Amino acid sequence: MESAVRVIERARVEDLESHRGFLWGLAYRLTGNAADAEDVVQETFVRALRRPPADRQRPWRPWLVAVALNLGRDLLRRRRRRGYPGSWLPSPIEAEPPSHEPAGQAADPASHYELTESVSFAFLLALEALTPMQRAALLLRDVFDYTVRETAQALAISEANARTAHLRARRAMAAYDASRRPPALERHARTRAALERFLASVARGDMAAVEALLADDVRAVTDTGGEFHANHVPVVGRRKVAALFVGVARGLGQLVRSDLRSLNAAPAFVGETVSRPGYAPRWVVAAEADDEGRLSRIYTVLATGKLTRIHFPDPGR
Repeated sequence: MESAVRVIERARVEDLESHRGFLWGLAYRLTGNAADAEDVVQETFVRALRRPPADRQRPWRPWLVAVALNLGRDLLRRRRRRGYPGSWLPSPIEAEPPSHEPAGQAADPASHYELTESVSFAFLLALEALTPMQRAALLLRDVFDYTVRETAQALAISEANARTAHLRARRAMAAYDASRRPPALERHARTRAALERFLASVARGDMAAVEALLADDVRAVTDTGGEFHANHVPVVGRRKVAALFVGVARGLGQLVRSDLRSLNAAPAFVGETVSRPGYAPRWVVAAEADDEGRLSRIYTVLATGKLTRIHFPDPGR
């Protein structure tokens, strides 16, 4: 027979697993990195099994959230101390397009952010301007609808400090809020169509057609993680961005597979080529479009460690 200790241990593990999805989503938004989020969740579970809270009768969730937030903030501090080679982008993750139009949130910069919006590249990049404490406070209050008291308890600070951290985070997000475009079905479809035309024009080497699909102030950012040949600073302006992508396409090499899908609530192109020294064999290109349907932001992720949550199908499928 299975011992009582093992039964209790198995029940505890099953209880912990029921919180995995929530903790991963919180840790991903906190760090902007899927692999880091996995590490945070695993370490949280390890601590829960080795050194569980004294009061076993209380719900697990508050204790797990507090541990995960503490681990995630420590990770952010270490990352910022080390620095990052070139431009930093979030890890792309599989995400379905929005299933409905947001109910008037775009008109109110002070309103809460939807879960879908909070995994977008634009939102996660805006969070980089916040301190780890501010970032955690904003996520708890404005994404996960925590009260001030719950936020203070999760961050092990006073309610007054929780309010202050949240207020400062809101102020730091002012630029993002001013140009905020929450995900919506119509915008997603418009961006996807623009991205498809852009990729087709790039493949043909048609510079005029590529430029026509780009906003005047288009910004292209590439994250290589220091692994591959690529621009280490953002490229700005339609002519420069068009020349960049047409030039890259000419030297791309043999395309093994490609797919257009939704990542981080936005249309994205996933591709793979025959491996060559110094060049990324796999990549993701995500895009945002302005109100006229022209691409205004193009994010290219090449760093191997950033693609852990992207499925690359077998050739021919």
